[in-house]
Amino acid sequence: MVSQGPLIRLAQDLITRPSVTPADEGCLDLIAARLGPLGFVCESMPFGEVKNLWARRGRDGPLLCFLGHTDVVPPGPEDSWSSRPFEPEVRDGVLYGRGSADMKGAIAAMLIAVEDFLETTPAPAGSIAFLLTSDEEGPAVDGTRRVIQTLAGRDETIDYCIVGEPSSDQRLADVIRVGRRGSLYGHLRLRGIQGHVAYPDKANNPIHAASAVIRMLARTTWDNGNDFFPATSCQISNIRGGTGALNVIPGEVEIEFSFRYSNEVSAPDLKRRVSRELDALGVEFDLDWTLSGEPFLTADGILVAATCKAVREITGKDPEKSTGGGTSDGRFVAPTGAQVVELGLRNATIHQVDESAAVADIELLTLVYRKLIGMLIGDGS
Repeated sequence: MVSQGPLIRLAQDLITRPSVTPADEGCLDLIAARLGPLGFVCESMPFGEVKNLWARRGRDGPLLCFLGHTDVVPPGPEDSWSSRPFEPEVRDGVLYGRGSADMKGAIAAMLIAVEDFLETTPAPAGSIAFLLTSDEEGPAVDGTRRVIQTLAGRDETIDYCIVGEPSSDQRLADVIRVGRRGSLYGHLRLRGIQGHVAYPDKANNPIHAASAVIRMLARTTWDNGNDFFPATSCQISNIRGGTGALNVIPGEVEIEFSFRYSNEVSAPDLKRRVSRELDALGVEFDLDWTLSGEPFLTADGILVAATCKAVREITGKDPEKSTGGGTSDGRFVAPTGAQVVELGLRNATIHQVDESAAVADIELLTLVYRKLIGMLIGDGS
C-alpha cells in the first residue's frame, strides 16, 4: 500500500491553500514542482484570471490524461465547521477540509500514483499528462475548455482521460461515470403591464401568468431517457418579481430554470419546444439560453474495461457505470474523441460544511489509479 505519510501530506498541502474559485493560491505551482523532476514538461496556460496547468511526459501515444481542478467552493460560515476549513485535520481516520473530497484528495492520489508508476516503469508505452484548472467550480469558461482549444490548435489529442471528480457513492469506486447529461440554462422574462392593484383591468400581472409557465416547465415529459441516461428533467432555480410595494402589480417577472438532458433530445430541440409551449400559453416573453455542455457517453471500450478491471482487482467489487450527477469538465474533453471516465472519492460531503474524505479511501483510490496506469500504458499489470 502507498505510504499514508506523503500521500496525505500532499492532500493537506493542497487543502491548506484557500483556492476558492477562481483562485489557485499556488496549488498548480506546487504540483508542477513535483511533476518537473519526473520528466514532465509543465506549461502554465492562464486565461483571464484563471490559471491552468498542462503537464505532459512523453510524446508517443496513447496519451493518458488525468483531469482535475484545484479550485473549491466557498466554505460558508467557518464557525459551523468542526475545524477550520483550510486547516486540514485527520480525525479518526478521516481527513477534514474544504476540497478534501472535491477534489484535492483525488489530485494527491493521481500524483502519488504517477510517481509510483514511473519509479518502476521509467519508459512507459505511451505518455502521461495532467490537465488542471482553477475554473471548474465557477463559470468554466477560461479553464479546461480553453486548454482543450489550445491543444486542438496544435493537433495534440488525448486518448484516455481520467477525471478525478467524486463519483463514488456508498463506498470507494462503487460508481464510475461513463458520461454526463447535457446542461442547458434558460433565463425567461415574462412581460406584463405595471399598475395599481386596485385597478387590475388597467394592468397585466405577469406573476399570475408565471404559475402556468412553471407548471408547464415542471410537468412536461421531455423524453423518457434510455438505457444510459435518465429522463430529461427541468428544475426552476430562481424567480424574481414585484417592486417591493404591496399595492403595485409588477410589469415583469423573471424565471430561471435548468435542463439536465439525455441524448434523446438536443439543446435546439429543447429551445424550440419551450418557445412553442410559451406561445401556446399566450404569454409575452423574452428568453435567453446558456448551453453549459452537451451530453456525452463513453462506450464500452479500452478505458471503461480497464477501469472496471482495476476497480475489481483493488476493491474486490465491480463498479456501477452511471451517467448521473451534474456536469464535469469531462464535457470539454469528450467531443475531441477521447475516452472519458470519472473516478474519484465519495461525494457524500462535497460542497458541505465539514467536507471530508476517509484516509483509507484516498489510499485505495491511489492504488486504483496506479493499477489503471499500468494497464493503459505500462506492462499491463
